[in-house]
Amino acid sequence: MTESTKTMRERMLAGELYIADDPVLGEESARAQSLSHRYNTMAPTDSAGRRAVMEELLGAFGEDSEVRPPFHCDYGYNTTIGARTFANWNLTSLDVARVTIGDDVQIGPNVQLLTATHPLDPDQRRDKWEAAEPITLENNVWLGGGVVICPGVTIGENTVVGAGAVVTKDLPANVVAVGSPARVIKEL
Repeated sequence: MTESTKTMRERMLAGELYIADDPVLGEESARAQSLSHRYNTMAPTDSAGRRAVMEELLGAFGEDSEVRPPFHCDYGYNTTIGARTFANWNLTSLDVARVTIGDDVQIGPNVQLLTATHPLDPDQRRDKWEAAEPITLENNVWLGGGVVICPGVTIGENTVVGAGAVVTKDLPANVVAVGSPARVIKEL
């Protein structure tokens, strides 16, 4: 496939510049918004129904995982959640690129996983060009409330990120990181 024949979705998934308001991507985003709305308005006691919606919305939703509503995403199919993971209220996964959440991850309220990037060139931004970089949370990561994870970041296994941190660069396994930008303050 030549560069010129790639669809906007293929360009998006490859991390290349793509047009954000492409009609096909618009339909896929509307699907995700509809499923998210259904999930966010379901009775908390309907755990089987909520699980079914998450399995339809996401690329994968691990056994014994829970995401408390509201939950927001761009496409859903780019987000995978491992087993026994818990996300508190108001998780936002801007999953223009892959968002991989491992097993046994703990996510505090109001966490943002932001894969989208935008060109610095004002004309490209005006013309609705975007790109994205994947985010990975390895197994047993704990993100405190209000943490923001920026595009392209991987957080290593067992790492703890303190509340309100803004993570702009990869964090290794087995550390505690805090601040804006997040910095390692302790090895575990």
